[in-house]
Amino acid sequence: MKQLRLGGTDWQASAVALGIMRMSTLSVEDATKALQAAHEAGITYIDSADIYGDGQSERIFKEAFKASGLKRDDFYIQSKGGIVLDPKRSHDGLVFGQRYDFSKQHLLDAVDGILERTGLDYLDAFLLHRPDPLMEPAEVADAFNDLQQSGKVRHFGVSNFNVQQYLLVQDAVDQKLMFNQLQFSAAHAQMVTAGLRVNMDDSPAITDGGMLEFARRHNITIQAWSPFQYGLFEGMFINDPKFPKLNAELQKLADKYGVSKNGIATAWILRHPANIQVLLGTMNPDHIKDSAAGADVTLTKQEWYDLYFAAGNYLP
Repeated sequence: MKQLRLGGTDWQASAVALGIMRMSTLSVEDATKALQAAHEAGITYIDSADIYGDGQSERIFKEAFKASGLKRDDFYIQSKGGIVLDPKRSHDGLVFGQRYDFSKQHLLDAVDGILERTGLDYLDAFLLHRPDPLMEPAEVADAFNDLQQSGKVRHFGVSNFNVQQYLLVQDAVDQKLMFNQLQFSAAHAQMVTAGLRVNMDDSPAITDGGMLEFARRHNITIQAWSPFQYGLFEGMFINDPKFPKLNAELQKLADKYGVSKNGIATAWILRHPANIQVLLGTMNPDHIKDSAAGADVTLTKQEWYDLYFAAGNYLP
């Protein structure tokens, strides 16, 4: 498994991580198999959030981790907090936020809740989960200091922040914000597309402030969520008839490199020189292994562009 230096530090972890959002739907036995498959595939990083399954994902993780026979040192484990759920707002089994809350007490309580649900003594990383427009950076700084000094959290980051939101927090806190989780895939490549169409009439709105280039300049590890999806909840592009050219190109390269189409989609993200970490959302052991195998494939520049074009993107 390809290794990445996270956040420009000497901290190294697998280029592919396992996100456990969907673990809330599994039995402990099936969740155990997912963790074991991830470990066998060389994955050393786990991503969670306090709202996944309204906390149930982390409760299942706790029991599955015990049953797996794996050790705490086998994984770096991170979680996210800052969203207050509203049970009345749900769609397709997902519960949406009532508000965001980056107050000091909420962040401290969020981490305590995560540690209790997961059965862990500490988190390797804690991320602010989507930006709170009412955030007071000084409160975030106080919370981060307390969490680090108490030994509950080692490193910090953000999720779904644009450049200015990132800087607003980074300017206030003592710790380096090492991560930014952002949606990214061949079929959701706005971070790339916006940079290619600067000052063009058909240029998409650059809503992230150039986060991809900013992350490269400041050694921020982008963690790509939904690496096989298009849109927000539309679905997976792999084997979707809406994407015939993309799937044909994925299959051609899968045959060449001896991996699955998921593996090639993983390799496409990892080919970018920003050293992006891919967050897998599947809980299927076979899909975990198939997708993680893409970390050992290095696409040529032309193959990367061919997939970019096949997904419906183009050069100006």
